[in-house]
Amino acid sequence: MSLLGLDIGTTGCKAIVFSEELELLGSAYREYPLVHPRPGWSELDPVSVWEKVEAAIIEAVAKAGDADPVRAVATSVQGEAACPVDGDGRPLGNSIVTFDPRTEPQAAQLAQRVTPEELYLLSGQPLHPMGTVNKVAWWKQARPDIYSATAKFLCFGDFALSQLGVEPVMDRSIAARTMAYDLVRDRWSAKVLDVFGIDESILPRVAPSGTAVGTIPDDIAERLGLPAGVVAVTGAHDQPCGALGAGATSPGRAMYAIGTVECVTPCLPGFVPGLGERGFPCYPHAAPGRFVTLGYNFGGGSVLRWYRDQFGLAEMEEARATGAEVYDLLLRDVDASVGSLLLLPHFAGTGTPWLDVASKGAIAGLTLETTRADVAKAILEGTTYEIAVNVAEMRAAGVEISELRAIGGGSRSDVWLQIKSDVLGTPLARLAVPEAATLGAALLAGAGAGRFEDVAAVAEEVARPQRVFEPDPERHERHSERLQLYRNLYPVLRDTLHAL
Repeated sequence: MSLLGLDIGTTGCKAIVFSEELELLGSAYREYPLVHPRPGWSELDPVSVWEKVEAAIIEAVAKAGDADPVRAVATSVQGEAACPVDGDGRPLGNSIVTFDPRTEPQAAQLAQRVTPEELYLLSGQPLHPMGTVNKVAWWKQARPDIYSATAKFLCFGDFALSQLGVEPVMDRSIAARTMAYDLVRDRWSAKVLDVFGIDESILPRVAPSGTAVGTIPDDIAERLGLPAGVVAVTGAHDQPCGALGAGATSPGRAMYAIGTVECVTPCLPGFVPGLGERGFPCYPHAAPGRFVTLGYNFGGGSVLRWYRDQFGLAEMEEARATGAEVYDLLLRDVDASVGSLLLLPHFAGTGTPWLDVASKGAIAGLTLETTRADVAKAILEGTTYEIAVNVAEMRAAGVEISELRAIGGGSRSDVWLQIKSDVLGTPLARLAVPEAATLGAALLAGAGAGRFEDVAAVAEEVARPQRVFEPDPERHERHSERLQLYRNLYPVLRDTLHAL
């Protein structure tokens, strides 16, 4: 048997077929655009997203061939984004993505009835506009006609199950990200839903990651190039799913995802109450019986992509002409030496620990001698400084982080990994399979199909480091000095950035 892992992210999706021994057999990737109906708003068209997912599945399965047919599928998905669907699973509107700030009024409404402390102890989440319950409330208040026609609000994992023809069951890690799920009582929270008058019937059933939901109908399987009898399984939020695929399933080990969003995801033995006071979540891992926290920065690879699109036209042309990787071309003049600029990567607001949706990006230290390479290096450093602030705060809350495992597209860059290791002062391992989120999803698919009894043990066995980047002591010392300047950048500029 083989296993299909799907990674449905904010700007693109991947489909990878793994053998039963978790060797890559076939893969495909598709991009899709964010939709901006108003300044500051960010949405995804779920119909377009699913078309791309289907295309990726068809290509990956075709590349894998017929010798080892797919027997189970699960997903790794972006958090928070949800779309309204009718009784037949057809989307009635776009998905409001994580960093869309329009739900600030709903978060303020929630804060009047539920304190941040109560919400954290209930859902493991800091009170924040991005929570899915605020997005559902926005639909109810701003688009009551669509809300009244909605049968369910589905996040992308349960939406994928619905499009695969089975019950749209939400996994516990995504349910926690809604801010409306009571992790202690393992049910939707009446206290949170009652704030907005939301009936829990409009939300999916919840089950642990790795739960078999049903069998994909033959007609859908045939359209996707899949054999009959493929089992559809609940997956997980992309960060804990990636942590599973990276083998970050024991305390002290953390996944470092370097993608559209940068995120450090340490494995925790249980719930840590002190994290909430510092703005961090604490919720179920994709691996059973474990928890995770997240230190994340919305301006990760998305800032580098902005740089590519706005200033890398020549490199994109060269990449098309030669077949080279465009990011290798953009960074060919960048080395690991300490740069001259400080970049605040708040291009889409902030993640943890600031949780400020109104912040903006900034570049400090520009002179007439500044080059494009200086700005590119500032992106690599600034996104890492933001993560370094997060790691320091997590450690102050008692979280152990002794080993980092890099995954995602950014993990392919030697210079970026070396800069990150130098800034953080921690060994950073590149894994043999960088697409750990899809590997984590495949592991969950195997668990749901009865192939793996202990996915955490299997993950630690297969997620082997390919190369470890050790911090350079001299550069780490210089970065530590600059990190103190960086820490002051946001507090000093905050009022100005808000006014802008």
